[in-house]
Amino acid sequence: MSFWHSMSWKTEGIRVTAPVQWRQYDGFVSVLWEAESQAGASGYYLSDDPRIMFFFNDVSSNVRISNENDNFARNSRPMARAVYVPAGVPLWTGSRKTHSFSHLNLHLHRDRVLRYLAPSIGSSAAQTALRRSVELQDVPALDALAKLLADEIKNPSRHAVYAESLVGSIVAGLLDIPPEREESTGGRLTQAQMNKLLAHIDGLGDYRMSVAEMAAIVGLSESWFASVFKQTTGKTPLQWQLTKRVELSKQLLGESDLTVASIAAQLGFSDQAHLTKVFRQIVGETPAAWRRMRQVRQA
Repeated sequence: MSFWHSMSWKTEGIRVTAPVQWRQYDGFVSVLWEAESQAGASGYYLSDDPRIMFFFNDVSSNVRISNENDNFARNSRPMARAVYVPAGVPLWTGSRKTHSFSHLNLHLHRDRVLRYLAPSIGSSAAQTALRRSVELQDVPALDALAKLLADEIKNPSRHAVYAESLVGSIVAGLLDIPPEREESTGGRLTQAQMNKLLAHIDGLGDYRMSVAEMAAIVGLSESWFASVFKQTTGKTPLQWQLTKRVELSKQLLGESDLTVASIAAQLGFSDQAHLTKVFRQIVGETPAAWRRMRQVRQA
């Protein structure tokens, strides 16, 4: 994937002390900076793409950062060694005293990162992680990965897949990706998770959600959620939703004068024939036959 980042920035009091080195990879641009910042120096940065800043030296006592320009002194915080900035999030910096620094900038193509993460954690969790800012100070593992990547940027000696795998590992190590709670669920959803899921889906009224949306509600990846959901309910998420929608259709058939076609449309079935087919599979008879039988029993 040919990719070059889009970024607006302005600095005052910061000068580059060595030639900038960079490499363009599949969906990533890696840039090495050596610079010196004067006391009172400032910077403003805004990127259309998600990015990572990694400092090879501790600058937390020298640099403050903020996502708000107003009242910088009150709203700022120390610059961490590893910072993930989501796309479209502005960043202001201010230097307290003169210092030199070395850092790695990783500019990321959003779709490339999603393609890397989604098979393991699911697209919903990957998209959520990309929207969350991250700032870490204690980063020994990331430091080792960043130094390997910096060496390759300075002196390319391997296939691009080597550097791309390092970038992928840095992304996976830094982004806020919750662990799969396999041990806590014991292969099944907890009652608390089921209650949370039911409360959300009941509020929709038609029991129509994607597996990704259901998984996100209980904080699991799509693949793991699908597995433990079936272990918990005996049905796949789709089968379970269809059963719930049929139960809701029975309620409407018994308590209203709505036609079968109207009920089908209200519950998101493609048409009356679709509802009839699913209803017969689950209940054993058509909606019209079920309604007539119920009316006879109540007579």
